[in-house]
Amino acid sequence: MDINEVTFSYDKKRDTLHGIDSSIDIGKVTTIIGPNGCGKSTLLGVLSNHHQPQNGDVLLDGKSLRDFKPKELAQRLAVVHQQNNAPSDMTVEKLTAYGRIPHKNFFTSSTDKDEEAIEWALASTNLLDKRHMPIDSLSGGQMQRVWIAMALTQQTPYLFLDEPTTYLDIFYQYELLELIRSLNKQHGMSIVMVLHDINQAIKYSDVIIVMKDGQIAAKGKPEDIITADLIHDIYGVNVVVKRDAEAGMYIVPVGI
Repeated sequence: MDINEVTFSYDKKRDTLHGIDSSIDIGKVTTIIGPNGCGKSTLLGVLSNHHQPQNGDVLLDGKSLRDFKPKELAQRLAVVHQQNNAPSDMTVEKLTAYGRIPHKNFFTSSTDKDEEAIEWALASTNLLDKRHMPIDSLSGGQMQRVWIAMALTQQTPYLFLDEPTTYLDIFYQYELLELIRSLNKQHGMSIVMVLHDINQAIKYSDVIIVMKDGQIAAKGKPEDIITADLIHDIYGVNVVVKRDAEAGMYIVPVGI
């Protein structure tokens, strides 16, 4: 996926994204980080065609996102948004099955391939034993897995997640991030996500995109780009970068 000189503005008075020129690596986990208001979720929205840039273009497999029909794009790219809603009495399996809509015509019934996709998605997210439960009976972490399961039934090579760990306690945050890493490693999915936690981004990403004021300030492998100077420049916080044989690389804030 190529991002060519993309500029985007919500009100056409002040740009939220300024001339973004980059790419998303195939088969990698790419995480977008940066302070509040820097354009992280906006960039993800442009990459998923939720927002259309005023200038520039995003190419998927050499084709502009503008030129994809909705169903065609939904067969290539699945998105899990920050806020999601569904009827509270809907079952896990029923909600998961909605991810098959891009692969069906209006009058067609479910096929064996649809059922196989649903079964795989539920198994991949460890939800098989909860398939008949109403979604309002689930915990926050379980509910996030249902939204990911629905995205997985689309069976797309790209999966985008906007702040998937928001509102989850630390156990469910890491459970979800382990699932995301597993989907990448075992199934070769190209994953792009927005995270706030820098240490989680370091641990679970192949590539990190660091944003500031609507522009990309740095992009690369975590160990290549994450430095005390970069974190201070982006966040205004003093940190020490540590490396541990067991924990790997991480940062420790030491003040402002």
